[in-house]
Amino acid sequence: MDLSLKNKVIVVTGGAKGIGAAISKILAEESAIPFIVGRNESDNLSIVNEIESRNKRAFYVNAELIQPLECRKAVDAVLQQCGRIDGLVNNAGVNDGVGLEHGTYEALMVSLHKNLVHYYLMAKFALPHLIKSKGAIVNISSKTAETGQGNTSGYAASNGGRNALTREWSVELLKYGIRVNAIVVAEAWTPLYEKWINTFPDPKSKLESITSRIPLEKRMTTTEEIANMAAFLLSEKSSHTTGQLIHVDGGYVHLDRAIS
Repeated sequence: MDLSLKNKVIVVTGGAKGIGAAISKILAEESAIPFIVGRNESDNLSIVNEIESRNKRAFYVNAELIQPLECRKAVDAVLQQCGRIDGLVNNAGVNDGVGLEHGTYEALMVSLHKNLVHYYLMAKFALPHLIKSKGAIVNISSKTAETGQGNTSGYAASNGGRNALTREWSVELLKYGIRVNAIVVAEAWTPLYEKWINTFPDPKSKLESITSRIPLEKRMTTTEEIANMAAFLLSEKSSHTTGQLIHVDGGYVHLDRAIS
C-alpha cells in the first residue's frame, strides 16, 4: 500500500535502534524522510548509512533528550536541515528498573525525564511546525502502564503519562487537524529486551515461558510490525483515527490468559 508519505519529514526519537530503527527503515521504504534523534552518533550514522544504501533519504542529530535544551536543539536541527516537520514519533526511553521499595526520589525524577518529559518537550517544540503541515504524532508506549511489571515505578508511570498525553493532545490539537495516537507495545524483541532476558540464569527457558503466553502464534511481536502501524498512523490512510491506544501485541494485554 502506498501510504503517500513521500518526502514527508518525520522525526523519530531513539530512531537508530530497536523499535525506532524499524520505524525509521519502514518510513524510508515509504519514501518519507526519517530524521533520527539519538544520543549515540555511531548508531545514528549506521542507520542513516543503511537507509542511504537503499537509495533513500535520512538524517540524524545527536541529542541527549534527558536534557530539555537538547530537545529544542534537536527540533532546530531538523528545521535547519529540512525546513519542515510533517510528523513526530516519540519513541526513546528505557525500562530502567526504578522501583518503589528500593528506588529514590532522585532516581524517579531521572526516570521521568528519560521516559516521559522529552515526549512533552519534543511535541512542544515541534508543534508550530506540525500545525503548518497538519502533521501527526505517534507516541510509543508500553503495557507496563496497564498491567504493571514490578520494580519499575518510573517506567510504568511514564507510560501511563504517555497514554494520558496521547488522549490530552488529541483533544487539544483537534482545532489544528493534528492526529495523536499511541502504539502500546508488550513483548517485542529488541536489543534492550535481549539484554534483559540474558540477566536470567536460563534465558532460553525464560523466553519460552513468555512467548507461550502470547495468544497469537505464541511469538514475540516484531519491531517491523510495530513500525508498520506507526507508518499507517502517520499517514492519511488513518485520517479519521485520533486519541487511540493501539495495542500491537498479539493479544497479550487483553485476551483471556485461560486460552494460553
